[in-house]
Amino acid sequence: MAEAHQARVHVAVEEMVQSLERDHIRVMQGRMFKCSADCCDRSTDSMAVVHRCIERCHTPMAQAQGQVTAELEKFQDRLTRCTMHCNDKAKDLFDSGAKEPAVRSLMEGCVGSCVDDHINLIPSMTRRIKDNLDSIQQ
Repeated sequence: MAEAHQARVHVAVEEMVQSLERDHIRVMQGRMFKCSADCCDRSTDSMAVVHRCIERCHTPMAQAQGQVTAELEKFQDRLTRCTMHCNDKAKDLFDSGAKEPAVRSLMEGCVGSCVDDHINLIPSMTRRIKDNLDSIQQ
């Protein structure tokens, strides 16, 4: 993927991740740490009980990280498939005898469309992730 297209996707995804971290993940982390601290304040519990308590506190955060990672991986996979389709189209055009400038132009336009389409998917992906994060039991 051309550097400019790659940078556009990176910026858009980074803005989404920053928003999720600020508005959702950070709150969940705060709860996780407070919960863990409460577990440590139980002076009469055994070490094993305290460890289980801490593990329970970390479970929602682990679920959240897993869900965000899974969504980002799906997004990346879809974008990769789209750009692979562009590669195939460019190869087919080149194999049919087209000159390099025409192939390069096709590739640039095709990859640009992939990027545009996938950047347009970010708001719905963000909503889906937020809904999933909100549904995690704290």
